[in-house]
Order: sequence, then structure tokens, then C-alpha cells
Amino acid sequence: MKKTVDGNTAVGIVAYKLSEVIPIYPITPSSPMAEYCDGELAKGKKNIFGEQPILVEMQSEGGASGALHGSLSTGALSTTFTSSQGLLLMIPNLYKMAGEHLPAVLHVAARTVATHALSIFGDHSDVMAVRQTGAILLCSNSVQEAHDFALIAHILALKASLPVVHFFDGFRTSHEIQKIETISDEQILALLPKKEVEEFRKNCMNSLSPYQKGTSQNPDVFFQNREASLPSYEKVEKVLKEVLSDFYKVVGRKYSPFEYVGGKNAENIIISMGSSCECVEEVLDDKIFKNVGLVKVHLYRPFSCENLLNTL
Repeated sequence: MKKTVDGNTAVGIVAYKLSEVIPIYPITPSSPMAEYCDGELAKGKKNIFGEQPILVEMQSEGGASGALHGSLSTGALSTTFTSSQGLLLMIPNLYKMAGEHLPAVLHVAARTVATHALSIFGDHSDVMAVRQTGAILLCSNSVQEAHDFALIAHILALKASLPVVHFFDGFRTSHEIQKIETISDEQILALLPKKEVEEFRKNCMNSLSPYQKGTSQNPDVFFQNREASLPSYEKVEKVLKEVLSDFYKVVGRKYSPFEYVGGKNAENIIISMGSSCECVEEVLDDKIFKNVGLVKVHLYRPFSCENLLNTL
């Protein structure tokens, strides 16, 4: 079904349906995602599991990420939304969620981190600040892609058992209004990895099956445990390709971790991610610049140099 929406609403539609707990805190330009979910809850709308999510506004983004961490630990599928300094306040819990292999999803309307003054306009300085947390970083370039990659992010988080930061440009995408093809509930259910959902719930903390977490370890054991996480990151690209392949079969839109647009004999290549890709691609479509090509980056972390070179 076609709908005319902005980027935030395009993401909110998917996030609401796939979440059981939604801790929120407002920050421009991501606030409309949380506002959309709050509105759906007020209307009594149910998620894809036939339940109404628990939505709570915390005292800060630090509280929102803490609630996210806690709810995931108890086996509830959870998401939140943020931007700029808000994402930076979530860094401590992002490290924890990545280290504990929890399938958190953070939808980020990327925005300048305030320095000498506050700026609500766009760059990726917030996203760049969380590169080493261990979260997967997925980028979408348009309103349609924001809608599609919102679903892809939730599926990837479950299949890879790692947190995913799905980001798109603040205002340039978050507030841009486009007519998009929405994903139906039937398509979401067809793509939902039921086995991974069951596995996630089975491993949650509860009084009937207690386990220990949040311990203190000396360097020898700590380092071994960090190394034990590496296979999960090494398989992310393969898992994403499988998710994108399934998405294409069910929804009909084709994506890859790196996408090339332009002539076969291009001598100059632009490598970009975010809303700039839409502009560059439109210029290249005019065939004026026959010697220029564009590589669109969707999977930014873990970054695959091999895949980038193969695309080139």
C-alpha cells in the first residue's frame, strides 16, 4: 500500500509493530518517531505480536538506553529513537548491549553534535562517535529506504544477536515527505525470524532460570571473552546478505551492503552514505557525467573492505 509520509513516520510504522518495549526521550530531529509510536498506543493499536507495546518516557536518553538494556535482558523486543547528544548519552549501555549480544535496535536521525553552539542540522558526528561500541551501523538514504531498513535492522539484530544502530540524515530524510510503498503485516510476519525470537526469549533472565551477568573479570579472562565475540561480527555481512535476499523475495526491493550506480567505465568514484546518495544518483541518471560512478554504503560497521573493492 502506498502512503505519503516523512522519514520518521516511515521508520515509526515498522518500529512500533516489532517492539514490545519502547523507552523514549525526545530530541530533534528524532522526536516524531517516538511521537508516532505514542500516538499509535493512544489509539489502542497492537504490534505484530497482537499486543500493545509498553512505551515510557524516561528522564534522559541515558535512562532510555538503560531501560532498553534492562527490557532486552528480560526477553522483550525493544527499540528506541535518538539523535546527536542523545545518542552519545547511550554509549555506555551500547557497549553493554553489544558485549551481551542483545538485539537492540536504535533508530537515529543523524544530527550534528552540539559544540560551541547547538545545531539541529545534519552531519554524521553523532553516529561517528559510536563506531567502536560494537553495534552494527546500517545507513538508509531515502524515506523509502528508511522504511525498508527499519525492518531489515530489526531482523538483522535478531539474526546476528547484536545491537543495530539504523541511521538516516536528520531533516534531509527524517522530515522529507515522499510517497512510499509500505510493508504489510503479512510481509513482516513472513520475514520475522521466529526461531531467533524464540531463542532470544529462551535465554532471557527470569526467576525460574537465573544466570550470572555483569561480573568483574581480570584481563586474562576478560580478553578471552572479548575474542569469543569475534565470530559474531565476522558473520554479520553474510547474515545481512541473507536478510536482504529474503527481503527482496518477499517485498520486491533489492539492496546490498554496497551498491554501485553509474557507468561501467567510470574513472571517478564517489563513495557516500545518507541523503547525498539520492542527489548524486539523480545527477548520474542524466548521463552527463559518463566517467563518474557512485558507491552507496549501507553497512558501515562492521566495514568490509573486501566487499567495497569487489563493488568497485
